[in-house]
Amino acid sequence: MDAEEMKRVIHRLSSQVVEKHMDFSRLCIIGIKRRGVTLAKRIKNNIENLCEYSPPMGAIDITLYRDDLALIAQAPVIHGTEIDFDINSKDILLVDDVIFTGRTVRAAISEILDYGRPNRIELLVLVDRGHRELPIHPDYTGRYIQTSKDEIVDVKFYEDDGEEGVFIRREG
Repeated sequence: MDAEEMKRVIHRLSSQVVEKHMDFSRLCIIGIKRRGVTLAKRIKNNIENLCEYSPPMGAIDITLYRDDLALIAQAPVIHGTEIDFDINSKDILLVDDVIFTGRTVRAAISEILDYGRPNRIELLVLVDRGHRELPIHPDYTGRYIQTSKDEIVDVKFYEDDGEEGVFIRREG
């Protein structure tokens, strides 16, 4: 995807969220760090423009909730979770840039549940690349991109990377 297509896809995803949620008073958005937060901010801005409601937004760092923590680093870098609103009885829109095995989402859900008991958790992703290892599937998907397991899907945002687009590269 190039920058223009990303903009259209993100707007469409935002519109789908607005269409599904009639009661915005319960909607909260949580982005998975890093690029899930950037995407969540854009979704939030679009929702504000579409329906004049500003949902609370937070950011979640799943590092300590990973099931492979011992495999990835001796001293993992923790970026911190920022959820400064009550999630009990809320409808959480969990946002990430790419879904692959489903393990990141599982970790995010586990962490969210440590903060309270939401009414429901929905998942929005920009890219679904398949290869699920857990029975987790997005409620809102921007694009499904068929990949092999040795490929990497890089989502780049101007805010984080100085360029915009979705790129596929070979690992290694």
